[in-house]
Amino acid sequence: MTRARARLVLEDGSFFDGVACGADGVTSGEVVFNTSMTGYQEVLTDPSYAGQIVTMTCPEIGNYGTSLFDAESRRPSIAGFIVRECSPIASNWRASATLEEYLRAHQIVALEGIDTRALTRRLRSGGVVRGAIGTGEIGVDALVARARRTPPMAGRDLVTEVTCAEPFDFGTSHGAPLADESGIVTDRGFVLPGCGKAAPPDGEAHRPLVAAYDFGMKWNILRRLTACGCAVRVFPAATPAREVLAAGPAGVFLSNGPGDPAALPQIVVSVRALIDAGLPTFGICLGHQLLALALGGKTFKLKFGHRGGNHPVKDRETGRVEITAQNHGFAVEAGSLPRGVVVTHESLYDGTIEGLRAVDAPVFSVQYHPEASPGPHDADYLFQRFVASLRI
Repeated sequence: MTRARARLVLEDGSFFDGVACGADGVTSGEVVFNTSMTGYQEVLTDPSYAGQIVTMTCPEIGNYGTSLFDAESRRPSIAGFIVRECSPIASNWRASATLEEYLRAHQIVALEGIDTRALTRRLRSGGVVRGAIGTGEIGVDALVARARRTPPMAGRDLVTEVTCAEPFDFGTSHGAPLADESGIVTDRGFVLPGCGKAAPPDGEAHRPLVAAYDFGMKWNILRRLTACGCAVRVFPAATPAREVLAAGPAGVFLSNGPGDPAALPQIVVSVRALIDAGLPTFGICLGHQLLALALGGKTFKLKFGHRGGNHPVKDRETGRVEITAQNHGFAVEAGSLPRGVVVTHESLYDGTIEGLRAVDAPVFSVQYHPEASPGPHDADYLFQRFVASLRI
């Protein structure tokens, strides 16, 4: 198959020429890099990447194709995708399509054949920038203009674009999604594998209800909560605290998601109200940042962010080091947290805050992804810690 020419142009006018390996067209976003060697489909379907063009640093991507079993949301939210080499084959019995077929089917503009090492060094040295990918004969000037018109990530609310439209119960017999005979859970035409079968009605009363805010949640978070014995009701991001409290949850979960946490003041108000109500609360990634804001802290934008499946984090309270999966471009500002809030985890890459807890409330959070998918499972114990704190 003859592939179209494609070009990445950064907002400063620098450009990289390659070939298209996805949909035809033009796209723009913040250009970032991810150091994971596997898990590219999970990256593509992680809603936290909304508004971003992701560069994979591993030189060949796509070897094992794509599968319904590896999706982390209903559909990809990523703005664009860049690889050094896109595998033309899918060597995997589970695969339903090659990576290129998947990118085209989901209308993701993607580029291969450029020096991704040089691009990554550029982003590490100068920081992430806005960029645009165009296929065909589109010129550099047009793409520079497109990149510069792209809203910067700082101050941008992307949660409203990726949150669910209405509340739903996850993995229970009184609401979608439900498990079929194979144990694959389906809802509104998409597939949620690996969750196990739905709990029987007479067992639901014994499962503590967790109210989970969907800011762009990965499905594996829901799988882990249900695997730990919880019933989970998922709420849209803008749901007021009073509606969550009316459901009578045993605890609240705050999910990952895209964009700037400081651009979500009404969500911060709701989180603060839930903390004041005394509900056990657990936050991951954007949820961690929103929890910090609700507790009186501040956030800031990182130079190039943390994205990959190999990030070392130290638990300050035990001295234990965890290898973690990460995907974030903002962090909690050191020194901004008030008395009564303790920093529990720190990055061994740059010392930034990776976890916190409130001294006088059953509230804690981490910046990284204990649910992994992709990534190591070192931090899975955090789900058990949260369940142990629930009001039962």
